[in-house]
Amino acid sequence: MHVRTLTGGLAAALVVSLSLTGGQAVAAPSDATDVSLAARVFTYDASGSAEFRSAVDRGAAIWNESVDAVELRPAAAGQRANIRVLADNGWPRALPTTLGNGTVYIGRQAVDQGYNTIRISAHELGHILGLPDRKPGPCSSLMSGSSAGTACTNPYPNAAEKTEVEGNFGGVLVGQAPAARAEVIVD
Repeated sequence: MHVRTLTGGLAAALVVSLSLTGGQAVAAPSDATDVSLAARVFTYDASGSAEFRSAVDRGAAIWNESVDAVELRPAAAGQRANIRVLADNGWPRALPTTLGNGTVYIGRQAVDQGYNTIRISAHELGHILGLPDRKPGPCSSLMSGSSAGTACTNPYPNAAEKTEVEGNFGGVLVGQAPAARAEVIVD
């Protein structure tokens, strides 16, 4: 599991709070003060993703490897998932409802045209994590989507995309609801 680290002011506030409530507080050097928050966990249900199931799992794993503020996990049986992933015959698209929640369609139309299924999966999950399309764009940009061409198989977010996702979730404490968002993103 990834851990997000906050330093400085939050730790100082905790030390002051402990001392005000009668708890024992010991001052720590300001450069060594460390308070950790767990990654924001979102579950996904890929049971409707048909032949793309392994690509969806790999796309989620790529985001887990790439950012600390978010962790994507398969939903347990009977658990309501934050993200539904479905296969259909259209073009790939994401329908975010709120940050970290929504539906992803892995469309066979793009796959039939030669686009990489893992890149499609990671790209569409990127929309659910709050990233917009960046077209036209180079293959090094995951969110450039189809504009990078069918030869592009890069499924990894670049540094700017990682930073943006970290920023989208880095200030959100576990259990706190994110701001509402509703949009349809068709790639």
